[in-house]
Formats: sequence, C-alpha cells, structure tokens
Amino acid sequence: MSKRVAVAGASGRLGSLICEVVEAHPGFALVDRLGSASPIDAGADAEILIDASHPEASAGIVDRALSRGQQVIVGTSGWSADRLAVLRDRLAAAPERGVIVVPNFSLGSVLGTALARIAAPYFDAVEIIEAHHPKKVDSPSGTAVRTAEIIAEARGGRATEAPFAEQPARGELVAGIPIHSLRLAGVVAKQEVRFGGPGEVLTLTHDTHSNEAYRAGIRAALEAAPGARGLTIGLDALLGLDAGGAA
Repeated sequence: MSKRVAVAGASGRLGSLICEVVEAHPGFALVDRLGSASPIDAGADAEILIDASHPEASAGIVDRALSRGQQVIVGTSGWSADRLAVLRDRLAAAPERGVIVVPNFSLGSVLGTALARIAAPYFDAVEIIEAHHPKKVDSPSGTAVRTAEIIAEARGGRATEAPFAEQPARGELVAGIPIHSLRLAGVVAKQEVRFGGPGEVLTLTHDTHSNEAYRAGIRAALEAAPGARGLTIGLDALLGLDAGGAA
C-alpha cells in the first residue's frame, strides 16, 4: 500500500517539485497540498509530512506533524544549530519517530560538501561564497551553514584563519568561517568553498542550473522517511557520505 504524503509549501518552487516527485513514485500517494491558508489540522491523515514552507513557519509545522505521529522531511532553510538541538531533544522522547532535515536536495551539492570535509584539516584559511535567486529569504543559505559546520567538525576544534572578521564586509561568521551571500537575478544556486594555504588555493564549486537537480535527492529522502528514526541531517547521511549525520 502506498504511503500517504502531505506537502507544506506545495505552491512554492521547491514544494511544487516535491509534489511532482511524490506523484510519480509508485510507493507514495500525495494526499494534501498545504499552504499558508490551509487549516491547522490539514494534512493530518498523511503518514509523512514534507515541509518546504518558510523559515518562520517551519518549526511549528514540524512540531504539529510530530504531535500527530507523522514522519517528517524538512526541506526549508533556516534550521540553526539551536533549533536542531531542540528538535533532537524532542525526538529523544519519541524514539519511534524520525525527522530528516535536508539543507540541499542536490546530489552534487552533497558531494561538494563531502569533498570540503576531506580538505578541511589541511587548510587553515577557509571562506564560503553562496549565491541564490533574489526570492530566497534567508541568508546565509542552509547549505552554506551546514558546510561551515561540517568543515569545523572535520578540523577537530582547530580554529580557522579569518582576519578582520569584525568588519561587516567580511561576511557572517558561522563556526568561525566567513560566509558571503549573494542574491542575484539569473542565479538558481551556487556555492564556492575556498581553501587557502601557502602558495595555493583550492576551490570547490557547485552550480545548480535548474530545479531538476533536486529530483534525485527528494526521491532518496522520500524513500528513507518511513524507516527514519531520530534526527538525520543532510542527504550525505542517507548516501553513506557523512561522518555521523544521524543524531
């Protein structure tokens, strides 16, 4: 029998793509498309709730879904380390439930972050530049924040070099790493991680040219959702590329 799925933020660019992926998958059935005007109890009959809404609404949507006993996939940006910690504590009291938080559904982006983890211990100077379309509300992006956190973890507590970090033009510090955010017409999504060392710079670049890049990642998260337990952060945890993505 197909698993019943509701999508919050279904009319957005990511939400509409998620709906397409769910409808095309033989193991799942899309039962509700939710928006800001939907009743608070809408989607209650679903077994899986996928959140692709807005950073300000996301926490409440996830909380209600868990209260109803639903499995959850979060595709909304803006989930800080503090917010994730609260969610982790909530799930500790409900070991039969699972939430998968996906900062980026692109397989290429996930691989780029995995390569950044490998490079992180070998360079003390690290900066991240991320660019997105003008309608992206939050900055820095969830992908850039997650990349910075993973780099910091891979360095085992060793500080990175970020001279003059107190100057606003140097970007926002996340885990000690400057992140520079661009919002430009003509861009879908792009991230550069630049590692600097004596006499050399290593640049890891990922470009998203269309939302088609997200289909495979959405499908992977969807298939993993029924069996998820606890908090899983990132597709890397689902693809075996993480260093402990389940928590």
